Amino acid sequence: MAKPGLRKVFKYSEEFKATAVALSQLEGVAVQDVAAELDIHPFMLSLWRKQVREGRIVASKPKVTDEKLSAELRELRKVKKDYERLKEEHDILKKAIRFTSERRRKSSSSSKRIGK
Repeated sequence: MAKPGLRKVFKYSEEFKATAVALSQLEGVAVQDVAAELDIHPFMLSLWRKQVREGRIVASKPKVTDEKLSAELRELRKVKKDYERLKEEHDILKKAIRFTSERRRKSSSSSKRIGK
């Protein structure tokens, strides 16, 4: 059984790191989206990007700069943004319905008291 506070440490290959960095450098693609899709922490990806800039990780020209892949990643980012906006709108509508229902309940209960 693992002790509290200890984390499993993953070792990633240089090729994996270079590919992750290359994906994160595609136009219109966010570092956070790439990190989420690769199941790594965004800070780790940012660290790898820094290491590539410093020459500590050698990244060959990315093989993943396929325009179709880039377009799919941009579309994924747009869909996620739209989803978050719709969730927010849904929450606002739920609050409005709850507020209106409470006002009607209070209004009808006070009118019943007056009529007695």
